[in-house]
This record gives sequence, C-alpha cells and structure tokens, in this order.
Amino acid sequence: QVQLVESGGGLVQPGGSLRLSCAASGFIFNIYNMHWVRQAPGKGLEWVSKISSDGSNTYYADSVKGRFTISRDNAKNTLYLQMNSLKSEDTAIYYCARLTSERPVNVRFRGQGTQVTVSS
Repeated sequence: QVQLVESGGGLVQPGGSLRLSCAASGFIFNIYNMHWVRQAPGKGLEWVSKISSDGSNTYYADSVKGRFTISRDNAKNTLYLQMNSLKSEDTAIYYCARLTSERPVNVRFRGQGTQVTVSS
C-alpha cells in the first residue's frame, strides 16, 4: 500500500532553516507529481509546493516563494523540502502528498506529517 513517511521537522528560530524529507513506498514514485502541504494550528490544509514527476518543474505558493525549495531523488524514492528564512507563520504540520487538486487542496494520499515550529 502507499506509504509516505515525513521526517526532519523540529523547533527553529525565525530566520533559520530546516530540510524535510519524505520516504515514499508502495507505488511507482517516478511517475507522479508530488506535493508538500501544511496545516497551521486552527487552519485548513494549505498547498505549499509541487514538483513534476521527473523533477524538471517546480511550483510554489506565494507565501513561500524564494524561501523554500522542493526537490526529489527518484532513485531513492524520496521527496525533499528545503526551508530557509523561516518565519513564525510557517509553523505547521507539513505533509508530503499526492493530490487530486491543489486549489482547493484535495488529498489522495499523505503521510503522518512532521511538525515545524518557528519560534524564538
């Protein structure tokens, strides 16, 4: 069955960096676009970023553009999110996911999530 396992979250100060990873299994990873979505406390799911199946195209929400970088290693079935210049408003649970739509966010599969907390 499809499994997505995120890791790499934690507590970081404003302006800091984190790198999230997502290990995928149970499906043919390299034929699917992959996404990162997040859920802040008390809010709904927000789409963050998308990468095409071969990694050649990337897309970002305006709120993270220029600060976050999505990438993938198809040989390792792994998705990444490099997050720089973190802000308090980036605090959320981050999920890697396969989506059926981005706006609104409609999740087909997602992992258990990894908590990112940005605070001094």
